[in-house]
Amino acid sequence: MKIVVQEAPFDFAAEVEEFGQGRADMGAIVTFTGVVRDNDAGDLDAMEIEHYPGMTQKALEKIAADASARWDLGDVLIIHRYGRLEPGEKIMMVATSSPHRKDAFEAADFLMDYLKSRAPFWKKEHTGGDASWVDAKESDEDALNRW
Repeated sequence: MKIVVQEAPFDFAAEVEEFGQGRADMGAIVTFTGVVRDNDAGDLDAMEIEHYPGMTQKALEKIAADASARWDLGDVLIIHRYGRLEPGEKIMMVATSSPHRKDAFEAADFLMDYLKSRAPFWKKEHTGGDASWVDAKESDEDALNRW
């Protein structure tokens, strides 16, 4: 299990290559990468992500352990960035490996739903000189409730 919270960009291809290295016992590797999406008005300058380091690390480790206990996984990777990110930049990635694809997909989906709605990150959108905190969405809560 590898959990990383960092300000710097990450190399998706290198992370996936390292994640799957030497795991001939795994039949599936599932990945997801979240990207800063411009808002509906198309005027997003940047998204600022804040967190409390100790709290965040522990929370992500716990959810990764929960996923590993719930599904037959060989490994879990979570990378989440913080700081100022512009539209098109990668925010986070999740990878899961499993002997079987269903477990890898379901665990990755579970982790993404958790990261979207419960992980202790706070997002602020910067548009045209203004800044506003991003509110939780009911649809994100609904997605998490299915687990």
